[in-house]
Amino acid sequence: MALFDKIRGEFIDIVEWLDPTQDTLVHRFERYDNEIKYGAKLVVREGQMAVFIDQGQIADVYKPGMYTLETQNMPILTTLKGWKYGFHSPFKAEVYFCSTRQFTSLKWGTPGPVTMRDKEFGAVRVTAFGIYSIKIKDPAVFIREIVGTDGNFTTDSIEDNLRGKIGMRIKESMPELGIPVLDLESKVVTLGGILKDKIAPGFDGFGLELTEVQVQDIGLPEEVEAAIDKSGAMRAIGDMRTFTQYQTGVSIPDAANNPGGLAAAGAGVGMGFAMMGQMTQAGMPQAAPGFGAPPPLPQASQFFIAVGGQQAGPYAVSALADFVKAGQVTSDTLVWKQGMPNWITAGQVSELTSLFGQTPPPIPGGPPPVPGK
Repeated sequence: MALFDKIRGEFIDIVEWLDPTQDTLVHRFERYDNEIKYGAKLVVREGQMAVFIDQGQIADVYKPGMYTLETQNMPILTTLKGWKYGFHSPFKAEVYFCSTRQFTSLKWGTPGPVTMRDKEFGAVRVTAFGIYSIKIKDPAVFIREIVGTDGNFTTDSIEDNLRGKIGMRIKESMPELGIPVLDLESKVVTLGGILKDKIAPGFDGFGLELTEVQVQDIGLPEEVEAAIDKSGAMRAIGDMRTFTQYQTGVSIPDAANNPGGLAAAGAGVGMGFAMMGQMTQAGMPQAAPGFGAPPPLPQASQFFIAVGGQQAGPYAVSALADFVKAGQVTSDTLVWKQGMPNWITAGQVSELTSLFGQTPPPIPGGPPPVPGK
């Protein structure tokens, strides 16, 4: 029995590898000093390649398929062994199986902030991290440059090495992207594609193919993030003049119901109209040099209004129009302006009657109008 085990142990009939893991890149076929039988079968499955090595020299490389190990199927190994006329005895050689599928979710990150020049913010320090995917492109190069004599090479064995390399190359590439800092977070997919194209050629020297780069997060300085928030708030407000008028109209009822509120409302309204005046003036064209300044525009009428038994204002007619639309001023609201002897209802002022809907006269020959309709 011992003799039979010894004979059976000396010859290997089938050379194959069934990968039970999810992270093995290269596996050396264990033969424990056993010899491979002439005419043995080599099985290379889809997603694998096999590499024969003789005394440290890379010999034949096999793609997926089933091979009979004879001299015609091992041209390089036959040359290295000096089998000029074939052979019929067992032989020794190391066999490495390489997994050629994609290995995903490998992590990368910039080793420290990247200084990028931005037209709006100047020099900005940015950080980034994400994941990438690789696959073995040239097994012979990968074994020679990375694996060496390691009999079981996993992603853990190379991830730290590649993380540093890819992080440094991304750090070198980001300043050349030409993407505004404010747009980086909204263009992570585009950013990942650009970075992949820039750094993929560097992986060829390792026998690897960089298949994907994902940017999962961009780290910006606090002051830049605050500027992004302010920019979004300004876009949400829209037209500042309309927004100020709306805020003024909303504040009137609240101010009338609070002691001292009207005075605060008046101050707020005055500041609001002053701001609108400054913005309007800033947006108007200036007189050309050499021409006299135009005369001042005629001042529009300003009206005080009675709210809750107290006065508020003065307001321009345009502001009163907004109050009318909001239902805060009606034709029965008491108003007064400079030059008027007494307070009168807004509906009696010729300058304000256009703000209220007018009742049409009776139709000639028709029935008299019904009150309330």
